Amino acid sequence: MADKLIMSGMRPTGRLHLGHLAGVVDNWLKFQNEGKCYFEVADWHSLTDRVDNTELQRNITEMTTDWLALGIDPQKSTLFVQSLVPEHAELYALFSMITPITWATHCPVFKDKTVGEDAIKNPSLGLLNYPVLQAADIALYKGTHVPVGEDQAPHVELSRKIIRRFNSLYGNIFPEPETILTKTPRIMGFNGRKMSKSLDNHLAPHHTQEELILRTGKMITDPQKIRKNDPGRPEVCSVYAVHDVYNSNRGVVESECKSGARGCVACKKELAGVLYDMFEDFREKRAVYETKPQEVRDILYEGSKTARAVAIRTIEEVREAMKVKF
Repeated sequence: MADKLIMSGMRPTGRLHLGHLAGVVDNWLKFQNEGKCYFEVADWHSLTDRVDNTELQRNITEMTTDWLALGIDPQKSTLFVQSLVPEHAELYALFSMITPITWATHCPVFKDKTVGEDAIKNPSLGLLNYPVLQAADIALYKGTHVPVGEDQAPHVELSRKIIRRFNSLYGNIFPEPETILTKTPRIMGFNGRKMSKSLDNHLAPHHTQEELILRTGKMITDPQKIRKNDPGRPEVCSVYAVHDVYNSNRGVVESECKSGARGCVACKKELAGVLYDMFEDFREKRAVYETKPQEVRDILYEGSKTARAVAIRTIEEVREAMKVKF
């Protein structure tokens, strides 16, 4: 579609794992050939739940290098850094004026981060207003479609509400964005929880074959498959869930598991081999980019200039509509 505009982003928390790929990047690779794409390094978002920023700049470079090695093409997509486009902050401030506090406090993502044993103590206003900033990120480029992971879908829905309210108050300036999930919007880590670097339960394209064997060996399988020849249930197995995404031999894996012809140890070893072979091209491309870190940063600087030119035009429209242009 000629009028489709993709807007999405990631917090720079370091190198990517399979959860990022299956949940978001797979869609980025698809859509960069179908319409305009803006892919944001969301560095301000990364400040909402942490105060130690010593690794931030390194993480920005590492994450962007992974994007490029996976095939995100700066000739097809605009790659930029959120903080290099200050108009994000202005639109965020203006959106916050029309967003009821209850909308933010009722957001399930905020509740998830502030309740339970892993709860963030004394959450910041930035964390509460995370979806308001995300709404500004999307609207600034008039994004129509937002590829995100499953955990971010409620944020996009709140963005739709904020944009809808702005349009009703000040005129129809922004499209209401649609959420786009991948075929596999969530991959579980090998301890049964959401895949996460902070939990160290992840599988990643940069892992060595030895590390993949070690990590897949820890993955939780069907608890009812106790002996090697017991029939298994692939639908409840975290190992098969990854096979289903990345292994072209998935049908054989499924049938052999169900019949009891395949044991869990062999299944895990095959998965480690499949993943290692699949990301060989990624590792080769990344090795080249690793020798040119300034080129990676230059791509972000140039993309940020392009993004800011669009953002400035949008902010002019917003100021005019809200009667705050002097």
